[in-house]
Amino acid sequence: MSRAISVEAVTPAATTAAPRVISIDIFRGLTMAVMIFVNALADIRGLPWWTYHAKAEWDVMTYVDMVFPFFLFIVGMSLPLSVERRIQRDPSAAKLWLHVATRTLSLLVLGLILANAEYVDAARTGIPGSVWAIIGILGAALYLNVYPRSEGFARYAKYLRAAGIGAVVLVFALFRRSENGHAAWIDFSYPEILGLIAFAYLAVAILYVPTRRWRWAALVWFVLLLGLNIGSAARAFGLPVRLSIYCWPFDNGAHACIVMAGVVASQIFLGLRPGKDARPAAKNASSTAIGFAFAALLAGWLAAPLGISKIRATPTWSLWSIAAALAVFTLLYWICDQWRQTRWAVLLRTAGSNALLTYLLPDLWAYALYALGFAWFDTHFALGAAGVIKTVAFTLGILVLSWMLTKAKLRLQL
Repeated sequence: MSRAISVEAVTPAATTAAPRVISIDIFRGLTMAVMIFVNALADIRGLPWWTYHAKAEWDVMTYVDMVFPFFLFIVGMSLPLSVERRIQRDPSAAKLWLHVATRTLSLLVLGLILANAEYVDAARTGIPGSVWAIIGILGAALYLNVYPRSEGFARYAKYLRAAGIGAVVLVFALFRRSENGHAAWIDFSYPEILGLIAFAYLAVAILYVPTRRWRWAALVWFVLLLGLNIGSAARAFGLPVRLSIYCWPFDNGAHACIVMAGVVASQIFLGLRPGKDARPAAKNASSTAIGFAFAALLAGWLAAPLGISKIRATPTWSLWSIAAALAVFTLLYWICDQWRQTRWAVLLRTAGSNALLTYLLPDLWAYALYALGFAWFDTHFALGAAGVIKTVAFTLGILVLSWMLTKAKLRLQL
């Protein structure tokens, strides 16, 4: 997840740096805030059904079901910017693909740590699951932290990163869980949200990077991935056997389709080559984005007989989430980048620019409480309106903590 700075509309002659728009960070930060809120709200009882994830057997989606797609969409919007910046710093294709692989692996490792923490067998592993997870997350943070660029600190940064990798290797080596009375290692079946994002990012990078200079390539890939999603949901076609996501990162096409929609949106607002091409006029870009959103809404309505479900990753869920993301981002683009109204979003902007740290903070908080045996937050204010107020306060607290740590120069970057 990458950082952003505010820039004016530019032409190729004005700059060679890939531009970033404030609304990208604020959109990501808003998604982070809603994610923190709904994850905490899931433990609150006595609320309407639409405040939780819809069940797999239901043909319906709630606002909670759109949080993950918004993450995927913003990954796609950031991808062209990230690729252009890396190419401008170093045109080596090998190094670009190494970065893609490293980013994918880092997200996957973090996802596996978060997904497996609850299964740690303390007797076999030697430490409680909460402590195991804290060591793994802090180790990953040591490796991913952005250290000062001063020459005197460079050597210490290498040592700290090496220590971080060592901590991650240690927790994977120590991990044991019980399965049918026997010791078992890491469960790879569900790599958590970060792992799913990693595979969707990899799938889209495989398609986007080699064809990024072709004007209509991203849109064509989007349509093909949507076709895969529709065909899979309709059981019209598919592979002879269901391949693991580790072998086939495209899965049923839904997640990669949403990421590719973000790539298309990025090109709509920033041009085919961010930093080299002139940005499209804001009104033209917005009109195109809204047209794209209406097309996604219509296509989702037509595909509704195939089901409406996040858990089943149906085409309608994909398309309606894309439409909502386009609408929200277009609004933020005007408020934040065209009208320059950003003071209201200072916490969201910080959370969005330091998204991985913000993502991990609620988990670190929960593991720390478990390690200390402190259950007050789980057992109090866990019903109805009181629970909602507690959840809002918790969300704000995490955003403020993220802002404070960012000000203290703690920043995680993939």
